[in-house]
Amino acid sequence: MKEVEYWVGLSLVPGIGGNRLKSLISRFKSARAVLEASRSDLNALGILDDKTVARLSGSRHIELGQKQVDLLRKVGGQVVTFLDQDYPRNLKDLDEAPPLLYVRGSLKEEDSLAIAIVGSRRATAYGRATAERLSFELASRGVTIISGFATGVDSAAHRGALRAGGRTLAVLGCGLDINYPAGNRGLREKIVSSGALVTEFPLGTQPLAGNFPKRNRIVSGLSLGLVVVEAAVKSGTLSTVKWAADQGREVFAVPGDINRKTSSGTNRLIREGAKLTTCADDVLEEIGISKRPSIQAAKESVSDDEKEVMERLEYGPVHVDEIAEDLKMPVNETLAILLSLELKGIVRQTPGKIFSLES
Repeated sequence: MKEVEYWVGLSLVPGIGGNRLKSLISRFKSARAVLEASRSDLNALGILDDKTVARLSGSRHIELGQKQVDLLRKVGGQVVTFLDQDYPRNLKDLDEAPPLLYVRGSLKEEDSLAIAIVGSRRATAYGRATAERLSFELASRGVTIISGFATGVDSAAHRGALRAGGRTLAVLGCGLDINYPAGNRGLREKIVSSGALVTEFPLGTQPLAGNFPKRNRIVSGLSLGLVVVEAAVKSGTLSTVKWAADQGREVFAVPGDINRKTSSGTNRLIREGAKLTTCADDVLEEIGISKRPSIQAAKESVSDDEKEVMERLEYGPVHVDEIAEDLKMPVNETLAILLSLELKGIVRQTPGKIFSLES
């Protein structure tokens, strides 16, 4: 058996939490040595009760660890332990860092330059579009986007990073083999190709409500800062904010409509000191990354239709209806092109569906 199988087996022993597991491995020097230790050696530690010692002394969890790793390989996953080089640097220094992660995809050193974007599952069109735009802008600058793979803001954040050709890590509240949320199957595979699905939960773990607060500490822990796009005052998203504050991460919030519940939490965060955020530069400046370069590179990748709309905007801000009329183009088609340009950081929208070129 490989050492990683002993790590997994040890993690599956009831009564062995993350910190205790790391402590045991530190004392015995390997997971295998822990699971093969005598009862007298385990009792001598003085940190385990008799029931836990009895569980550790049997062979059942060694076999479970081997089976879990075998199944994991079949779904294209791997285990990354706390001692592995691939273990995320941002997460490793935290007391609450999980001793191992189940990963499908790849973890890279460049993922240490990461920002988490989270928010409501019941996001408005504004919330989804804003999350995707911010994610696109950040990913275009080489920032890895972290989120929780939920519907709404989280999924929009992942999609924004993918549209930019960047990397994104999705932190799950279930096992890698569980298709949750059900509507995100296609998104899962795209993330695996341009980042990773990450979870501390073994295969077969269902998305129980109690899993998500634990997941949230990993979302914030993987990042340098946390952006909240939409959240109600009592939203579960705010547990991620608490974790971020406890972990010393920067907290950013996007202002929203004062008449919507989904903006009440973010607006309160701003009152309480979160940095008001409307674009990627607000985030990059705060965490010490140079501001956005010229948008010339983005302009070189636009379609002919997008170029035509951009030329119409060269003379100043214009309402979408006027653009559509001048270009003899349906309004819905014009809006789609403008949204694409906005996601690329080329166009800015102001209230009343007025559009202008970014300076």
